[in-house]
Amino acid sequence: MARIVIAALALLCVAATAEAKLVPLPPQPADVAWPTADWTTGPLPAETDAVALRVAMDDAFSGKIAQLGETREVVIIQGGRLVHEQYAPGYSKDTRLVSWSMAKSVTQALVGVAVQQGRVRIDRPMGSPHWQANDRRAQIAWRTWLQMTDGQRYLEIGAPSVTASDAAKKLFGPGRLDVARWCAGLPLIHEPGTYWNYNSCGIVLTADALTRAVVPDPSSPHQRREVMMGWMRENFFNVIGMRSAQPEFDATGLYYGSALIYANARDFAKFGYLYLRDGMWDGRRVLPEGWVDFARTPGAGANSDGYGAGWWLNPQSGVGRPRRVLMDTGGRDGFSAQGHEGQLVLVVPSKDLVIVRMGLIAETPDAWDELYDWMGRVGSAFPVSAAVEE
Repeated sequence: MARIVIAALALLCVAATAEAKLVPLPPQPADVAWPTADWTTGPLPAETDAVALRVAMDDAFSGKIAQLGETREVVIIQGGRLVHEQYAPGYSKDTRLVSWSMAKSVTQALVGVAVQQGRVRIDRPMGSPHWQANDRRAQIAWRTWLQMTDGQRYLEIGAPSVTASDAAKKLFGPGRLDVARWCAGLPLIHEPGTYWNYNSCGIVLTADALTRAVVPDPSSPHQRREVMMGWMRENFFNVIGMRSAQPEFDATGLYYGSALIYANARDFAKFGYLYLRDGMWDGRRVLPEGWVDFARTPGAGANSDGYGAGWWLNPQSGVGRPRRVLMDTGGRDGFSAQGHEGQLVLVVPSKDLVIVRMGLIAETPDAWDELYDWMGRVGSAFPVSAAVEE
C-alpha cells in the first residue's frame, strides 16, 4: 500500500500537466484476448482504404521510392488485432532488429515501473555518483531528464559528421567502456527546464540512476547486469509478452537506456500497445496512472512542440519545431518511439492503432520527411475507431 501511495503522489503533478486536448486512450475490446502470448489476428476494419494501404506497402517494399530506403518489417495492430504484417526477403516475424533510440521510450516505461514500485519519485533530484552534491546537474529532477530539457551540452541531431556526434563518442569512442561517466562529464549550457535539446546522454544518465535504484550495491559488472536484466524481464518484458527483447549493456554492467534493444516487430508492437492501453495489461497496471499522458504531453522547453517525455509527438499545428516530426494520420493525436535509420512505433489513439516499421533509411532530413509522409499515409488509410467516438 505504501508503494502505491508513493507512486500516486509522484504522479499528481504529471496528471496536472496533461492537456485537456489529449484524445482518450481506447479500452481493450471485451472480445479480444491480450496479446501476452501472441496476437489475435483479424481482417482490416470495413472502412479501411485497402487500396491506399496496398499502394503504401508496395511503395515501401518495392524500393521504388529511394528515400524510403529498405523496409524490413511492418506490423499493424488495430482494435487489439494484428490486421497486417509484411516482411522483406530474409526477415520474418521472429527476426530481431535493433531499436536504436526507440530504447529511450522503453527507458521511460522502465522508469514508470520503478515509480509504480516506489523506487523512484520523478520530481526528486536524479543525481549521479559522478557529481558532487553542490553540482547544479545533481539537482535536476528525473522529469526534466526524461523531457530532455536538462540543459546539458550534447550534439547529435544536426552534427556535421559522425565523428563530431556525441552519440558516436559515447558508444564507440572515449565513452564506450563507461558510458555514464563520460555522459556525466558534459556541462550545462542552459538553465534546466527551459530549453529542449535531443540528449541521448541524458537518457544514459537516467538509465544509470534507474539501475542504481534497482541494484544499489552490485558486487561486479556481471552481477549488476544480471540483476537489472532479471528485473526488466520480470516486471516489464515478460509481463507484456515482449520475450524477444534483448537490451545491451556496457562494460560496467549498465543498461544503455538510450539505444540498443533488439526485438522483433510483433514485440515492438506490444510495447506500443501498452501505451495505447494507458499502461494497463490484462487487468494489471504496469505503468502508473497518468504515465502515458506524461509521455504524450509536450515538455517545458519553449523551443519545442514535438517531444513529450521519452516519446515524439505530433505538434498541434505546423510540422514541428525545432525539427519536423509530423506524421499526419488524419489527426494530431499520434505519438511515437523513433530510432536511427527509420525505426518507428507509432501509436494513434483516435484510430485504436499501432504501426511498427523497422528498416533502413539514410540519416537525412529528406529521408525522414519521406518516411513521416509514408507513416501518415498508412495511418490515414484507417478509420477513426468507434471505441473512441463513443
